[in-house]
Amino acid sequence: MMQKPVVTVGLVGLAAVMVAAHSHGGMKFALAALIGGAAGVALYHAAFGFTGAWRRFLREGRGAGLRAQIVLLAILVVLAYPLIAHGEVIGVKANGWVFPVGLASAIGATMFGFGMQLGGGCGSGTLFTVGGGSSRMVLTLAAFVAGSVLWTGTASAWAGLPRMGGVSAIRELGTGPAIALSLAMLAALWSLVSWRERLRCGDIERFTATESLLRGKWSLLLGAGALAAVVLATFTVLGRPWGVTSAFPLWGVKALDGLGVPVQAWNGWSDKAIARSVFDHSTSVMNFGVMLGALVAAGLAGRFAPTARLSARDVATAIVGGLLMGYGARLAYGCNIGGLVGGIASGSLHGWWWLLWGWTGSMAGVWMRGRIGMDPPLASRG
Repeated sequence: MMQKPVVTVGLVGLAAVMVAAHSHGGMKFALAALIGGAAGVALYHAAFGFTGAWRRFLREGRGAGLRAQIVLLAILVVLAYPLIAHGEVIGVKANGWVFPVGLASAIGATMFGFGMQLGGGCGSGTLFTVGGGSSRMVLTLAAFVAGSVLWTGTASAWAGLPRMGGVSAIRELGTGPAIALSLAMLAALWSLVSWRERLRCGDIERFTATESLLRGKWSLLLGAGALAAVVLATFTVLGRPWGVTSAFPLWGVKALDGLGVPVQAWNGWSDKAIARSVFDHSTSVMNFGVMLGALVAAGLAGRFAPTARLSARDVATAIVGGLLMGYGARLAYGCNIGGLVGGIASGSLHGWWWLLWGWTGSMAGVWMRGRIGMDPPLASRG
């Protein structure tokens, strides 16, 4: 049954964020908050998280979640590449993210992949589960922010590691060949996932149908389409891909400054930077929108029921996982959204590099979850 007070709080909160964002950044920022709200609804109703889908494939061999993510990326390759290359023709100046590829980003993505399995959520997953009422993920988010702040004080220590400049397939090959190459790579990944699923499970898991648009559960394919629309809307409104974690250092530094910690001595944090409002930061207002959109979705579904019952292991893994994600995301130029989805949607090599090392870290994280009893043993197929 729909929880009207929860829905009301979520809608009023989203409206308040849009008003505050508009006062600082104009209509673009207000729309960014609204796009974030739509993302939160889609993420919650489709349960579209990278962490659980990757873990399920690694543990059980089931790949529906991974194949839905491939669909998401394929939609973005087909639609975002022309927008980046030729968007000015229709009045849209969309810039992709093309970042370096190197040892530091490999370490960062590995840390993130490991941390998201311990913490129980990725960049977007942490936000929508917090909005949906998970008390454990509040701890993960707090540690996520703390890890991001820790990176700001140590960023210079990584500067000397080997790396190569960013490589854009759109720039190097042209729009058409870049689309063809990326789709071929995604098709190969689809085939690999399907082959492994057949080998281990004997068949391919079908995508479930959407039960209800307002109360869930959405199909993974609907979730993929909705999130592709979110990324494309972000390109159109803000001129760049959807990101999550660039807001967290600002949140953390402002909190520490409020507690009297002298963060001005840290890398890049001037008084002016610290004084910046979180509503004057496009990623921040999108993140607020994601959490509030998920709150609305949870209320519509009648499933908002936070609980404070956490074991010592829950607390420890949430904190350790969040710290690793926060630090790793900044080192790897973003999380699974900004680094992986945003990178591939931009035609950048660093998106595929993130996928390789994020997956490696996730494999190690799933193994660790088994070692410390977070996941029950799988039933024998005998």
